[in-house]
Amino acid sequence: MAFRTLDDVSLAGVRALVRVDFNVPMADGAVTDDTRLRAAVPTIEKLRAGGAKVILLAHFDRPKGKWVPEMSLAPIAPALSAVLGRPVTFVSDCAGKDVADAVAAMAPGDVVLLENVRFYPGEEANDPAFARALAQNGDLFVNDAFSAAHRAHASTEGLAHVLPACAGEQMRLELTALDRALGRPERPVMGIVGGSKVSTKLDLLSNLVTRLDKLAIGGGMANTFLYAQGHEVGASYCEKDLAETAREIIRLAGQHNCKLFLPIDIVVAEKLAPGAPVRVRELGAMDDEERILDAGPKTVERLKRAMGNSRTLIWNGPLGVFEMPPFDRGTVEAARAAADLVKAGKLVAVAGGGDTVAALHHAGCADGFTFVSTAGGAFLEWMEGKTLPGVAALTKQTQR
Repeated sequence: MAFRTLDDVSLAGVRALVRVDFNVPMADGAVTDDTRLRAAVPTIEKLRAGGAKVILLAHFDRPKGKWVPEMSLAPIAPALSAVLGRPVTFVSDCAGKDVADAVAAMAPGDVVLLENVRFYPGEEANDPAFARALAQNGDLFVNDAFSAAHRAHASTEGLAHVLPACAGEQMRLELTALDRALGRPERPVMGIVGGSKVSTKLDLLSNLVTRLDKLAIGGGMANTFLYAQGHEVGASYCEKDLAETAREIIRLAGQHNCKLFLPIDIVVAEKLAPGAPVRVRELGAMDDEERILDAGPKTVERLKRAMGNSRTLIWNGPLGVFEMPPFDRGTVEAARAAADLVKAGKLVAVAGGGDTVAALHHAGCADGFTFVSTAGGAFLEWMEGKTLPGVAALTKQTQR
């Protein structure tokens, strides 16, 4: 995966247009979680240290090409200023004269945040004219928003066709980690895919069984696979209409020598509620009223052994309903085992997806993984084997 980084370009005096992801949680006009702001700091500081003028492009929410005051990026500027420990100037537009005047007044090392690019319909339409309008205020395009790389928008893909482009520090970390996990991994490579629905992860499962040595399926989607193999699932969530699809994925895994790991025992309860009676059941031994809510202890131990015999792990989705103990036990134990293997230098572990990140933080071991992506949709599309327009545009730059 060839792409330029900030180390490959001259920065002194350069007007750097930096696409960041500042689509952050807000409440009462204030940022409630600055994780994405902090993620942009390494790129901003590297540009500043090199003598560049830092001009930030971002979106917030879905204004659908209209100016929506409550979706302005104005409240982000003071929050970013607090994170950086220096002033951040906000400009209430992202193209045109006001932006040109603000950029002209910048000194090397200054940081400016422009207004929500999605206020313009040309952004999501990837209009070349809008990309050129944005480019008028830059000499270099720096894409540091992997989380938006699956969108072919003007500020994520179009700019790379107008200006010299490179990856920012967060984008570089993300692409390097993903390449280690699926591009050029150390084998054996194991995947863990959880979550509730097979229907939302068909492309992902179909791609992974052709590329991994082992794949464990957990969460609600495992119920569909168990049902497809003739096991009773009681009152569990199960997409019974996808049983044949599940069997086809099992056949595809066999054709590509990917060993599938499905639950061999299960944790059940009649209702998902604190204090509800919990039982561990063997497959086929559950009552009609019971629901499968977590992987059983034998299943977790088998997964831990499989991870111990692997060199690379890619994880998306919890093994059970981790939000409500004790149905978090399978996810927590498996995640902590993976983190221990990483610490011992025996495993490269890459994880991503919203529920996955929350589950790893719940287990207290997110920092113990080699890399945890917060990119959400882009991470999933990458796992599905799809081309990400924002990344493809950067890789094409190396061919110029």
